[in-house]
Amino acid sequence: MATEFDPEKFEDKYANYFTELQRAYKNAFEYMNERYDSELIHGIDQQVLNESEPFYEDGEFVVELPENPRDRLQGVLVDDEKFDETLGIYVSRIESELHRVFGVEQPEN
Repeated sequence: MATEFDPEKFEDKYANYFTELQRAYKNAFEYMNERYDSELIHGIDQQVLNESEPFYEDGEFVVELPENPRDRLQGVLVDDEKFDETLGIYVSRIESELHRVFGVEQPEN
C-alpha cells in the first residue's frame, strides 16, 4: 500500500519518504536497464542521477538534474544525441515512478 502522500512532508523528502524515493528510482533503473544500453544506463544512474533532486511542484513530480549532465558521464562512449534522448526518457520514467509509488496522478499534458 502506498504511503499517504503529503506535499509539505516532501520538502523534507529524505527524512519522510526515503524508502519510496529509493523504490521509484530503482523501478525506473530496472525498466531502463532492460530496454536500453546497460552500460549507458549504469553510467547515467551512477554519474548523473546520483546528483539529481526530485521535487513536487504544482501537482507533479519533477526531477532536477545537476548542471552539465553530459560532462559528468565518464567512461561510456555515446554520442550527445543518444545521451540526451536516453537521459530524457530515464528522467520521465523516474517522474512516472514517483507518481506511481506515491499514488499521485500525473496531470494531463
